[in-house]
Amino acid sequence: MFLALLSMFGLSIASALLPFLPIEAFIIGGAAANPGTAASIALGVAAGAGATIGKVVWYEVARRGISSSWAQKKLSAPKVKAGYERWTARMEGRPVYAGAVMFVAASVGLPPLLVMSFVAGLLKMPMWVFLPTVLVGRSIRFSLLFLGADFAFH
Repeated sequence: MFLALLSMFGLSIASALLPFLPIEAFIIGGAAANPGTAASIALGVAAGAGATIGKVVWYEVARRGISSSWAQKKLSAPKVKAGYERWTARMEGRPVYAGAVMFVAASVGLPPLLVMSFVAGLLKMPMWVFLPTVLVGRSIRFSLLFLGADFAFH
C-alpha cells in the first residue's frame, strides 16, 4: 500500500504540473489495484497532497513573475490593468471569498484549478488561504473519484 500511496502522490504532482497527464486515469487504475474504502480515502488524500504541491508551483511562478518586465508591460494595457485591479480588490482583505473560489475550483474543477492557481499567485492570495483550500478540495475530489471507481470495480 505504501508504494501505491507514494506512486499516486508522485503522479499527482506530475499531473498538476503537466495538464496533459490526466490524474483521473491513474485514479481508475489505483482503485482497481487497491480495493476498499480506507484505501480509496488514503489514495485520495495522497493524490490531493501531490496535486497541491504541483499547484503551489504554478502559484509561485505567477507570484514571482508578476513583477517581471514582460508582466508589467502586459499590465500597462488599460483593459488588462482594470481586470487585474478588479480581481485584486475582490480578493484582498476577503480571505473567505478567496478561499471559497479556490475550494470550488479545487473540488469541482470550475473554474479550472490550474488557471485559478496562476491567478491566485498573480493576485498574491495569502498562502495560508491557498494551501488548505486546495489540499482539502483536491483530497475530497480525488477520494470521491477513488470511492466511485472502487464501487464500480468491486
